[in-house]
Amino acid sequence: MQYKQLGKSELKISVIGFGCMSLKSVSDEGAISLINKAFDLGINFFDTADLYEHGRNEIITGNAIREKRNEIILATKVGNQWLEDGSGWKWNPRKEYLLNAVDASLKRLQTSWIDLYQLHGGTIEDPAEEIIEAFERLVETGKIRYYGISSIRPNVIRKYAGNYGITSNMMQYSIADRRPEESMLDLLSENNIGVLARGALAQGMLTGKTPAAYLNKPAEFMQNAANVTKNFSNELRTVAQTAIRYVLKQPAMSSAVIGISKEKQLKEIATTTETPEISDDEYKIIQESVEALLYDQHR
Repeated sequence: MQYKQLGKSELKISVIGFGCMSLKSVSDEGAISLINKAFDLGINFFDTADLYEHGRNEIITGNAIREKRNEIILATKVGNQWLEDGSGWKWNPRKEYLLNAVDASLKRLQTSWIDLYQLHGGTIEDPAEEIIEAFERLVETGKIRYYGISSIRPNVIRKYAGNYGITSNMMQYSIADRRPEESMLDLLSENNIGVLARGALAQGMLTGKTPAAYLNKPAEFMQNAANVTKNFSNELRTVAQTAIRYVLKQPAMSSAVIGISKEKQLKEIATTTETPEISDDEYKIIQESVEALLYDQHR
């Protein structure tokens, strides 16, 4: 496994991260087993959120890592507040809520600190100064070590990248969704903000799942993206590994955070860094073969 420094932090994270959201379909025992096996394979970065399954995801993650907490880089997210009746959630980026929500996450995760605390979404209208104040207070009290955002909105990313000390941004990025390449990846790299890529396998449609409409493009678009990915896979690199290698080719990338729900899939993904990198020629052909989509909102 390879490791990379996360943005302007001291955190060394595995370039393959484990997206715990994928564990919602796995039993508690199975989920804990997968996390432990991921750790044994060299993965040290685990990402969850208080939103996932009303906090159950954080509980499972906490149960899995508590014996190895000092060897784990733990990330979670905040900002989506569940309604009291459990029927849904609302966006709440207010300082008071953030300061209280972290304590609930710490309890579920069975830890006294969170390595990376991320604003889970966000809008251009959010009170950024208030949000950063809350995060800075949490750093001062030792409840979190670093903070970042999780956003695909260019206007939100520009706002935080240019004015605030965020360490990272998590965003969707894959061969099928190359929207970050237009300008966001360069912006984040210039500001030494680590990029955490989610969705590298495009909901499995790059690796064999039946293609469907995606990002306002027809199923044929996804079928082409899947075919292109397959064309650059061989006995040395599987289709999933090719898709992940494409994402990791970007200099701005700190980690490709992959949702994993099966042990066989875990072994394949964890060994991606042992496979040949995408060559410059392969990279260029892939880009020429799959249409680069652009963000059409929140620009």
